[in-house]
Amino acid sequence: MSRTKRVIVIGAGAGGLAAAMDLSAAGLDVTLIEKADSVGGKMRLVDVDGVGINGGPTVFTMRWVFDALFERSGTTLEQEIRLMKADRLARHAWLDGSRLDLWADIDRSIDAIGDFSNLQNAQGYKRFCQDGNAIFNTLNDTFINAQKPTPISLGLRVGLHRINELWRTRPFKTYWSRLGSYFTDPRLQQLFGRYSTYVGSSPFLAPATLMLIAHVEQDGVWLVDGGMHAVAKAMQGVAERNGAEFRFGETVKGITTSSGRVVSVTLGTGEALPADTIVFNGDSSALASGLFGGDVQRAAPLTPPSKRSLSALTWCTHAKTSGFELDYHTVFFSDAYRSEFDQIFKRGEVPGEPTVYICAQDLGGEAAPEGRERLLILVNSPAHGDVHQGDQEKSEDLYRSTRSHLERYGLTIEADAPSVMTGPTGFNSLFPATGGALYGAANHGPFATFERPGAQSKIDGLYLAGGSTHPGAGVPMATLSGRLAAEAILLRR
Repeated sequence: MSRTKRVIVIGAGAGGLAAAMDLSAAGLDVTLIEKADSVGGKMRLVDVDGVGINGGPTVFTMRWVFDALFERSGTTLEQEIRLMKADRLARHAWLDGSRLDLWADIDRSIDAIGDFSNLQNAQGYKRFCQDGNAIFNTLNDTFINAQKPTPISLGLRVGLHRINELWRTRPFKTYWSRLGSYFTDPRLQQLFGRYSTYVGSSPFLAPATLMLIAHVEQDGVWLVDGGMHAVAKAMQGVAERNGAEFRFGETVKGITTSSGRVVSVTLGTGEALPADTIVFNGDSSALASGLFGGDVQRAAPLTPPSKRSLSALTWCTHAKTSGFELDYHTVFFSDAYRSEFDQIFKRGEVPGEPTVYICAQDLGGEAAPEGRERLLILVNSPAHGDVHQGDQEKSEDLYRSTRSHLERYGLTIEADAPSVMTGPTGFNSLFPATGGALYGAANHGPFATFERPGAQSKIDGLYLAGGSTHPGAGVPMATLSGRLAAEAILLRR
């Protein structure tokens, strides 16, 4: 049994921060290396004309993950972050002028869907939520919050007496095909099909297991004072109080092994930092493609371009809006929904008629602010940022066409407002070897989720965390991946 003394964490995204928190709380010597000038990874803060705008994840869910994380470090979530539980989950709009708000209160959402569509679809939503809850309960302890399983070990964890529950997670049915058994209204199929994009996947290819996301939303969505970047800053603060050291603006050039075990990290400056254990919080493809040296290239699998998840075109802007009353989360649905995903995943094209998501970060459930407001505008895109290098050159045209598209819904965004665009090329630069994929591999097919690497890599002493590893993408899942890496490390002390 080896004793871990010096731990280096590479990358200050959610997984790396969670690992640093747990390991420093356990008394280990932890140093976190981050090439950016602040923590967060995808939970980044983008400066737009002197105003900070959250340019990544915007939804805080699965609060229990963070409650447990902060409690392990001797504090509470409430002491570190200001949260407000959202009353309205999101606003949704279609080109025909119809709109639907979903609510944290499931009965209120049922009534809203009944008014929007009909009683049959309202009852379908109730069944959809019930079945999503059952799937979550089957997989929470056996898969989500557990070390990486195989299909066989998952069956054993669930147990033969509950095998029917595992079958009812519907891994061999596509998510889209199951939606048809709950909703006859195509607008509602679109709305709930969008849940698959939360993990970077197409509803036409992802398994129906993703219905569990309905439960995650109904279990609670919170608004964070300062946005999701504030969560990352709080995680940093707690880890530092427990002794973790953070080094920003440092690139890692390579990871060195000796006799098959990690021994050091070499920085871009040439400095070598000895390490007994390393937590790599980056996309596993960065290791597999050799970006960190040949010693660790076999540590994790390479995600081929054909299996990459969604990327995005995002604009962080400080602008005036008019004509449409935004909520904190607002989705404008395309009339060509299937074509949108065919263009992305089959033809590698940015959709011509995209679904657009806007996070209006100054709302927080209150009335719209006067003057300019902070907006994150997002359109899904193929992850081709390592092949197509034209994002920035086309940014003005893309932004103009997206604003014109939104005007068809009644929303006008100030044309000359300052904005910062990031596309697949930019995301590939921020997260190398991904092509700009924001969720690791796409969750397409019944076994895709089992292809993600677990916390223990194929190199002794090298552990993996982040959205490309088990249990999957999204801030709560990435946080769990860091906790699972820390758990595996501490078990070997």
